[in-house]
Amino acid sequence: MRAIAWVLAMLGLSAGGAAAEPLKLYAAGSLKAAFGEVAADFEKAGGPAVAATFGASGLLRGRIEGGERADVFASADMAHPLKLAKAGKAGPVALFARNELCALARPGLEVSPATLLDAMLRDGVRLGTSTPKADPSGDYAWKLFGRAEAARPGSFAKLDAKALKLTGGPDTAKAPEGRNTYGWVMGEGKADLFLTYCTNALLAKAEVPDLQVVAVPGNLAVGADYGLTVLNDAPPEAWRLALYVLSPEGQAVLARHGFKVAGVPEG
Repeated sequence: MRAIAWVLAMLGLSAGGAAAEPLKLYAAGSLKAAFGEVAADFEKAGGPAVAATFGASGLLRGRIEGGERADVFASADMAHPLKLAKAGKAGPVALFARNELCALARPGLEVSPATLLDAMLRDGVRLGTSTPKADPSGDYAWKLFGRAEAARPGSFAKLDAKALKLTGGPDTAKAPEGRNTYGWVMGEGKADLFLTYCTNALLAKAEVPDLQVVAVPGNLAVGADYGLTVLNDAPPEAWRLALYVLSPEGQAVLARHGFKVAGVPEG
């Protein structure tokens, strides 16, 4: 039945009319800027209002499992929405965007893509990450540590021991309202280097221009697949929102915000 709902939505046969309440969108914090624009465009195109909640994907999944109502869930990985789908709580999971890890570096730190691993391992350099399991960004950071081990044996243990889990956890400090989390963390001097999504790094630099954005070299590079699902018992318009994210219009917004997408026609 869930697959049929996708087909009906694609054919424009889902029940019409605005939802009685705003659609509840739970989405990864790294999507906040892009999905704010997507939701506004969706509403302008005739869709119902969208009430968005942003946060660490693992924590959002936990809230849904705990009984909170969400209609659409957009995660910074595939695993969290797939877990909901396998538990019978959500429909099929669609890959809708990709991201990559970058490093944010404090002003004055001598670092380049070629020397990034040296800098991360250097004694005295505080390395910040998000919190694994709660936030996929942290899981991706530890995947990078695994690649560092392959490049330089002994790296994983040192990086695992020194990494500061500064964001994305249930008890980590939150940035003040209106501040970019990573711009705030780095601006407050909580880390010398911070591994985060490249899209987040660019937003942080826009807020704190002196920060350096350092690309991760190919032998350490880690990609992030973003997954989207519609929760069971969501109103038909939730399928319309999901399809809008996957549409050329929605994909174009994500591309403008630095995400890698496949759904934007050429020309």
